Amino acid sequence: MRILVTGGTGFLGSRLIPTLVSRSHEVVAITRSGADAEHLAAKGAHPIIGDLANSGSIRLPEIDAVVHAAAYFRFAGPRAPYFKINVEGTNTLLRAAEQGGVKTFVHISAAGVIMDDGGTRIRNADERARTYPESFSGYVASKAQSEALVLAANKPGFRTIALRPPALWGPGDTFSKQLPQAIASGRFAFFHRGDYPFATCHVDNLIEAIQCALGHGEGGRPYFIQDKETNTFRDFIGLIATALGVSIDRVRSIPFRLAFLIGWIMEVVATLTGNKADPPLSRSLVRMIGREFTIDDQAARRDLGYVGKTSRSAGRQMYIEAAAAAGMADSQVAS
Repeated sequence: MRILVTGGTGFLGSRLIPTLVSRSHEVVAITRSGADAEHLAAKGAHPIIGDLANSGSIRLPEIDAVVHAAAYFRFAGPRAPYFKINVEGTNTLLRAAEQGGVKTFVHISAAGVIMDDGGTRIRNADERARTYPESFSGYVASKAQSEALVLAANKPGFRTIALRPPALWGPGDTFSKQLPQAIASGRFAFFHRGDYPFATCHVDNLIEAIQCALGHGEGGRPYFIQDKETNTFRDFIGLIATALGVSIDRVRSIPFRLAFLIGWIMEVVATLTGNKADPPLSRSLVRMIGREFTIDDQAARRDLGYVGKTSRSAGRQMYIEAAAAAGMADSQVAS
């Protein structure tokens, strides 16, 4: 199969492309720069120059399927870029794929599209749960809108599917890179001690689901994708922290509502001072990780044949191995 992948240099895409290549697929990847083109080529993809934010720049070669993994993700900041990239960019790619005769379009959405603004606890939600395209969170709103565009485009000969992973994790993710320093500096805190069930999705499980969706699944519908195990948020953070050699025993805890208020204040201050970086705390961050969040992925297991082969313990071991490999590389450079 000849597959176009967007977001090929990101956390998911950089791991997805070698996997697809190893399965004898031919992978084409969109990039905006020559430097990224070299990176993609090294992973086995055929890079093409294009910009999803520019509707006139996308010219697709003959391909069988699209995996749209590119997205603009932040926890704060102006809303316009979210919609320019996540909504308009998705629409541009959809139209190009449809006109180019693509048969399957797999969109990487987000489980968070069902999170309301009020911080409602979510328990075992399935795909019938409502989404929030007008959320205060630019990310949640734009992902809900882009998902709706993708699913509405489904028709005979053009099968569109949206995959909804919750918190994505694995070696190389931004969160684990920042966690040790955040804990050491006291910038990381739990909300209500983190003692609530919390769904996650290892990056390799999402890649497994993508491969399933390329050949299976009902068009025009979303599918939740998650790990087999659902533990508390505290246990999940503890798993990552211990793999990285960090203790969470002294991490403080603050109430959800207080954290939400502090996040709002920090966002206002960042806007007024012109700070372009995300503040240490934001409403989106608190909403996404500060409440019970569990989902039901039986539809994916039934329709796609998804299993979720990577366990929490296997994922933890990957962190340990990655850290050891990085340490060995550093020692070789130093010598």
